[in-house]
Amino acid sequence: MSPQAGWILKDEIYPRLCAAIPRSVLCVGQEDPQELIQDATVMAAKLIDRVEKQGKLGKVTASNIAYYTIQHAKCGRRANGSSRSDVYASGTQLDGNTELHSLNEVVSQSENGYEIFELQDVISLDHEDPGTKATRNLDWQTFMASLNKLETLLVDCLVNGQGIREAAEIAHVSYWTMRDYREKIGVKLLEFMGADILKDITQLPYWRIGLDCEREAMACRSDRRH
Repeated sequence: MSPQAGWILKDEIYPRLCAAIPRSVLCVGQEDPQELIQDATVMAAKLIDRVEKQGKLGKVTASNIAYYTIQHAKCGRRANGSSRSDVYASGTQLDGNTELHSLNEVVSQSENGYEIFELQDVISLDHEDPGTKATRNLDWQTFMASLNKLETLLVDCLVNGQGIREAAEIAHVSYWTMRDYREKIGVKLLEFMGADILKDITQLPYWRIGLDCEREAMACRSDRRH
């Protein structure tokens, strides 16, 4: 961009943007007028640079560039793109295809007004992710398929709350034989699942830890209000 184009942008286009955008361009999501003015200035700079490269700098007036820049901003175009499919894009939200909300947005409160419920509270579940459960079930099915009949019988008995002695009676083998099978299953399980399997199954998932911490913080805030 030449010094002449920079002067036009600074002294003729930018003041027009500052005067028109706060009144005519709708802010989307967390946008504010100052942010839109900065964004529109970048678009105007790109536009005037393109005009200058085409040799039309003296033919296209500053008011024309400001006008078309404002029109672009109105329809949701921004300096970083003009997507109509990105859920975060301004154009997509102006079309009504998506709507963004903060997870800290208050959606409800108790009758006495002391307890509030934010969006993250009403959409969160105490259950783990279904994808994690499905993956674990697939691993478990693969592991069970690698066991022989006696080992499978023992696992089924243990899952159903029965002991080694009951499993031995069902299989018509001695208690010590079934106990040896239990140790073999333990070795196979460590080899298949990895040495960290015991730590993984006893540790709370990070999403649950974060959710519990947030709920405790809300409870503390409620106690302080009382």
